[in-house]
Amino acid sequence: MTSALSGEIVVVGGGVAGLTTALVLAEQGRRVRVWTRDPVEATTSAVAGALWWPYRIEPVATARVWALRSLEVYEELAARAGQTGVRMVEGVLGETRLDEADGWLTGRVPGLRAATAGEYTGTGVRARLPLIDMPAHLPWLRERFVAAGGVIETRTVSAFAEVDAPVVVNCAGLAARELVPDPSVRPVRGQLVVVENPGIDTWLVTTDAAGEHAYLFPQPGGLVLGGTSEEDAWSLEPDPATAEAIIRRCAALRPEIAGARVLEHRVGLRPTRPAVRLERDALPDGRLLVHNYGHGGAGVTVAWGCAQEAARLVSG
Repeated sequence: MTSALSGEIVVVGGGVAGLTTALVLAEQGRRVRVWTRDPVEATTSAVAGALWWPYRIEPVATARVWALRSLEVYEELAARAGQTGVRMVEGVLGETRLDEADGWLTGRVPGLRAATAGEYTGTGVRARLPLIDMPAHLPWLRERFVAAGGVIETRTVSAFAEVDAPVVVNCAGLAARELVPDPSVRPVRGQLVVVENPGIDTWLVTTDAAGEHAYLFPQPGGLVLGGTSEEDAWSLEPDPATAEAIIRRCAALRPEIAGARVLEHRVGLRPTRPAVRLERDALPDGRLLVHNYGHGGAGVTVAWGCAQEAARLVSG
């Protein structure tokens, strides 16, 4: 195995977790290859609404640490929004009290405050957070990784034994269910609708009394409307009735959405797990295996914090 002798690292998975981890390692001077089944534009990460917020991820306390590390990076990347796809955008987190957010965001989010009645009819928090345009951000990550000397190979991995490197980093997301195998990894299906933006420039995230989610994110390619959280649902086909319900819930919040032209339907499967698995392991032949998967709906939010931790685990 020539690459095993050369000290290369293979990162399995080309979504935001895999690409960010590979990039951190490559920029540390390591020789890194990414093995990905799908091009970055076809990964689950590519369809994410991608507001920075730790959603559906455990353990909460550790996830917040990873999220804050990632926030530092996104704030820097927002200075080059046209290249990176990262912007700092104002919005409201509905059904959230200031004391809930302020406990861990104190001093980290300038202008964090309770939403006014004119901004939101219920209890909410106003914040300026990173909003990431994934169709722009993922290719930027790929280009920066390649510029650092990294290599991306399109291939499907059915067993870690196939990987010809002394260090393997598992960022396989939902595929870890079969690859590890880890039956605790489960899909939570999310459906989105992209419409022509009728002039909305702030984001909004809400949950109604029945537990139904509604959110709207102004992105360069249109206004992204969501969403759903269907546990153990595997279908990637958009459901028309679900799409209509998403538009109806969002239009109840912002009436101008009702007549907006639909541009696109998106479906993604969030790779949830009882807790993120970020730890060192060993393959049967003794090679190092580092796991970094199970990020649920917060893969973008914690990407850089988890990547930095994974890189530390690789280095021992």
